[in-house]
Amino acid sequence: MTSIRKYFYLVSFCVLLFVTSCQQPGGDSPGSEYMPDMAHSIAYESNYYNYYYNNTWGSQDEYYEFAQPRKPVNGTIPRGYAGGPNPSAPGANAISVPVNGAVPYYYEDTEEERTRAIEEIIDNPYPITDAGLAKGKEMYDYFCAICHGDKGDGAGYLVRDDGGVYPVQPAILNNEEFTAASNGRFYHSIVYGKNLMGGYADKISYEERWQVVHYIRSLQAATYEKEYNQFVNTLNDVDRPAGNIETEDITAVEENMEGGEQHSDDDHGGSH
Repeated sequence: MTSIRKYFYLVSFCVLLFVTSCQQPGGDSPGSEYMPDMAHSIAYESNYYNYYYNNTWGSQDEYYEFAQPRKPVNGTIPRGYAGGPNPSAPGANAISVPVNGAVPYYYEDTEEERTRAIEEIIDNPYPITDAGLAKGKEMYDYFCAICHGDKGDGAGYLVRDDGGVYPVQPAILNNEEFTAASNGRFYHSIVYGKNLMGGYADKISYEERWQVVHYIRSLQAATYEKEYNQFVNTLNDVDRPAGNIETEDITAVEENMEGGEQHSDDDHGGSH
């Protein structure tokens, strides 16, 4: 009898100990779990800090460091990424650009870097072609004209009486200031945006951005009764007409542009 009573007390003590050691779930805690069966993963997630309090192999600060984005190995270029111009490529648009439009842009989204881009980015890497102007018009009409206007006069649908009330007057792209501006001023604004205008780097590919710049130049030329086309440029002495390139090369470029469209990689109102 005494032996049975001892076993009863022992079993009762163990049951009481087990019950009191259990935790109730609540908040971010699931409570006490026996064999959670990987229900709470501590696996790495891309650029995501998801520290699991039950891990035993590192501190919270150490895990935070592991969760930070890593820089690529020096000298590597991601698959489908263009390192720069390729002078040996044939055709009017003789530059190495992958179909995904991923080309590096070495300027940050700050006012200082914007000023540097305006000063350093002078040339349009693509010569003026009829196909390029047509593509530029297509992109401009779709993304830009609603604010900047069909003629680049800042009278888009959003600021007209029959449209809406826009809080800030969009930039007038065909005035003297923007006509004299460098190509870098337009390109930087397309990538990052300016004032109320958001960036379009995720919507317009590398080549399409530059063709939009060409088309804006053609609108400026029309305003000042200048010529800006595949054979003649009387607007400025920077952008190069493709008229001095062999006809078969121009035709090949136009056919290539018509055959496949690029998509973007790698950003309205006020002055850009």
